Amino acid sequence: MCGAELQALPEGVQRVARHLQDAGHAHVPRMLDDAARTAQQAADALGIALGQIAKSIIFKRKSDGVAVLVITSGDRRVDEKKVDALVGKTGRADAEFVKARTGFSIGGVSPVAHLEKPVVLIDAELFRFDEIWAAAGHPHAVFRLRPQDLAALTGGAPVADVVQAPVAG
Repeated sequence: MCGAELQALPEGVQRVARHLQDAGHAHVPRMLDDAARTAQQAADALGIALGQIAKSIIFKRKSDGVAVLVITSGDRRVDEKKVDALVGKTGRADAEFVKARTGFSIGGVSPVAHLEKPVVLIDAELFRFDEIWAAAGHPHAVFRLRPQDLAALTGGAPVADVVQAPVAG
């Protein structure tokens, strides 16, 4: 991506694009025609399975107010008790907290390029797929990656079981 193309993107997407470029990541952010504020909207827009969407969910650690980023598969729900067992007691983060810590609005939170470095956990369920997509700093922006890229792009975040068991059906 050249400088002119980068400047045409929203600020959050520019930050993500720079992070990906600096990390030598092969894929740049892609702007979608419609907003993809939910994992289902993103999967539908990309024509992929819901599980291939890497959701970035922010929690607030109660002991110190640090942001905890859980990157999970779009077809799974985070098990907060499992997260708490790994990082300490957490609570829900409101939109103001998310924006202040990450620089992104809910619905466009990227797994990378946060304003403040969060504690990061990567959902092992993402490794069911060869290719996944994540938000790129804006509700209309996504980028492609492999699950194994997440650890490198997030600074060595651990892969863990952080989700509720899938409901049989």
